[in-house]
Amino acid sequence: MNIHKQCIVNTINFLPCKMVRNNNELRTLGRALEELRGSIYNELRTSEGAKRQQQRFCGPVVAMTFNFLVSVGIILTNKFVMGQVGFNFPIFLTLIHYSVAWILLALFKALSLLPVSPPSKTTPFSSLFALGVVMSFATGLANTSLKHNSVGFYQMTKIAVTPTIVLAEFILFRKTISCKKVLALVVVSAGVAVATVTDLEFNLFGACIAIAWIIPSAINKILWSNLQQHANWTALALMWKTTPVTVFFLLALMPWLDPPGVLLFKWNINNSSTILVSALLGFLLQWSGALALGATSATSHVVLGQFKTCVILLGGYILFNSDPGFVSICGAFTALGGMTVYTSLNLQKSHEGSGKQLPKQNVSLPKPKTTNEGGGGIVVTDVTNTTNIV
Repeated sequence: MNIHKQCIVNTINFLPCKMVRNNNELRTLGRALEELRGSIYNELRTSEGAKRQQQRFCGPVVAMTFNFLVSVGIILTNKFVMGQVGFNFPIFLTLIHYSVAWILLALFKALSLLPVSPPSKTTPFSSLFALGVVMSFATGLANTSLKHNSVGFYQMTKIAVTPTIVLAEFILFRKTISCKKVLALVVVSAGVAVATVTDLEFNLFGACIAIAWIIPSAINKILWSNLQQHANWTALALMWKTTPVTVFFLLALMPWLDPPGVLLFKWNINNSSTILVSALLGFLLQWSGALALGATSATSHVVLGQFKTCVILLGGYILFNSDPGFVSICGAFTALGGMTVYTSLNLQKSHEGSGKQLPKQNVSLPKPKTTNEGGGGIVVTDVTNTTNIV
């Protein structure tokens, strides 16, 4: 009997210690869960967290490779649309591209897949509105220039975008580049000119369109790169804010730059399906281009476009036995050599600045209020997040 009494006493003494130990473990677990919740919220539901996720999964190599592959695909698709399908309405085709992109972005928004935008006070509406306007002119005028000018003159105007970007970034942001990069860009531009500019035939209207396209194209790339790198915008969030403005101004450009007769086009299943595929590729092109601009710079994105031109030329020579001429082949290899030097200089700069990380947003999480009952049990009475995300 005494033994049983002693066991009961020991059990009674042991239970409070065990309850205290369990309460401490529950308190620790509750704090760990709160920290995990705050970390997940910070990474997924804030603009800084979304930006870090984009940088983590879409670095410069991934973004530029993605943009390169989509660019080649949409070039072949649009050639088929303009040639075989006979859809000769470049502004309206661009309008279809951006309209489909807007619908897809709205779907992402409805499914809560769209990254959070930075607070409105960090980026004035005028900047977003200006980007939407510039984007409509840059894309619409590019397609119109390609229609009215020869390929040679079109490539020449594309080459002129590079010095325009360098000059614009110096005027707007006092940004300078090293002499080595300037020389590399000169070699790239000269090589692309020799490789692609086989004729300079143009008409007055086409020349005016091409010249008018240069400045919007340069400003468009600069704004996309600057807003993502310095204002914590992600590519999809910025597309969601600017696409409606772009669609509106493309509608305004249609009567001026497109020929009449778009309603008389044969909208059968085959033609409509081809145009829809082009629109889906257009969305991917806009997204991949924004990712590339956010991961690199406006100048690097132009160099990527020139790299694409040289690869297409050399690929046709190697794979399909096309004969662009010895001079064009030498120009393409010269441009690729300049691109290699420019890329290596950028990699050196990125390694030097690899220690700089994007600052994390502080998410204010109040400490859980607790009430002790009996054995010190923890009861979470108020766990709210005080951070407002716009």
